[in-house]
Amino acid sequence: MEPSELPDGGPTLIQPSELVEEFLVIERKFSEFDHFLSIGLANIAAVVPGIETNKDKIARACAIFKERGVNVAIFPEFSLSGYVWDDEQTCRPYIEQSCMENHVDWVEQVIRPLFDETFMAVVLNGFRHGSKGGLLNSTFVIDRASDWFGGSNRYDKVFLPPIERRYTRTGEQDRLDLQTPWGLFGFTTCYDIMFSQLTQEYAVLDQVDAIIEVASWRSYARRDYPLMNVGTDTYYGDLWDMVLAAKAGIHQVWMIACNAVGVHGISKAKFWGGSGLWAPSGLRLIQSSRFNEELLIVHNIDIKGQRQLEIDDFNYAMDFNAIYQPIHGKRAFTRIRTGE
Repeated sequence: MEPSELPDGGPTLIQPSELVEEFLVIERKFSEFDHFLSIGLANIAAVVPGIETNKDKIARACAIFKERGVNVAIFPEFSLSGYVWDDEQTCRPYIEQSCMENHVDWVEQVIRPLFDETFMAVVLNGFRHGSKGGLLNSTFVIDRASDWFGGSNRYDKVFLPPIERRYTRTGEQDRLDLQTPWGLFGFTTCYDIMFSQLTQEYAVLDQVDAIIEVASWRSYARRDYPLMNVGTDTYYGDLWDMVLAAKAGIHQVWMIACNAVGVHGISKAKFWGGSGLWAPSGLRLIQSSRFNEELLIVHNIDIKGQRQLEIDDFNYAMDFNAIYQPIHGKRAFTRIRTGE
C-alpha cells in the first residue's frame, strides 16, 4: 500500500496490513521509544459452540503477538466460549464446560510457555465458579509469575445485562488495579463501562493511568428521531464508540478496549468489533474493523507521559477534589468538607 495524499496534498504514511494465517494483522507505532508499552488487541469472533477451536485461535493469535514484539495481548469477553444465548437447556452445560477451571492445563501448557522478557501477559476472560457459589464472569491477567486463577490478578464483572443475570452473578471484587512497568491499570468488562461510579472510582480514587475494557458488545439497535432526520440501526455500536471516547476524555485515562466481532453461531447476534485505543485526551487513535477479524498491534505507547500532558493542561481530578471528597468507609463523595 502506497502513501496516500491528504485533501490538502500533504503526505500521510499508511502502513501496510499483512495477512498472517487467517488473521489480518495491523501494526502501528505510537512512538520510537521501545521501552514503552506495546499492546495487541484481538478483534476476533468466538465460534459457538467451539471451545477447542477458540483455544486454538487464541493460542495462534498469541504466537503472532509474541513474534511481533507485543508486551500484553488482550482478548474479548468470552473469547474461549462465545456469548450466552436464551435456551438455558443447551447453554448451561456448554458454559459449564467452558469454565476456566477446566482449562487451567491449557493455559499452563500452551499460553504460559510463550512468555519471555518481551511477551509478558495475556488478558483473557471467561466463566468461573465463585467461592460463594454460582458462576462469575471473570477477567484473568495471566503472566509468568502470578497465581492467575486463584490469586489477585482477576476482575469479576460487576454490572450484568438481563440475559447474563440468568447465568452469572455480580462480581466478588469491585475493582482490580494492577501496577505494571508502564503504569497503573484498571479493568472493566463490557456493560460495566456504562456506569459512571465504577470508572470514576478508578480515575479519582485509584488514579489509574489506563482502563482495559474487554467486551462482547453488540451492534444493532434502532433509534429514530424522524423530525430531526436522524436515525441509526447500529445504536449499540455507536454507543460503544461514544462512551469509550467520553470515558477517556472525562477521566483523562487511556481506554484500551477489545471487543468481539462477527455473528454468534446460535443466537445470530452481531458484535460490533471496533477494538481500539483512546488517548487521555478522549481522541480515538486507532480502531479495528466492525465486521472482520483483525489483530491490532500498537507499539511504544507512552501511557504515563500522555496522561501527564492532559493533567498538566487541566487536572479534572484535582478540580473535582477541590469541591468533593470521599466519604470515609463509603463508595460516595460529598461536598461537605471535614470540619465544616
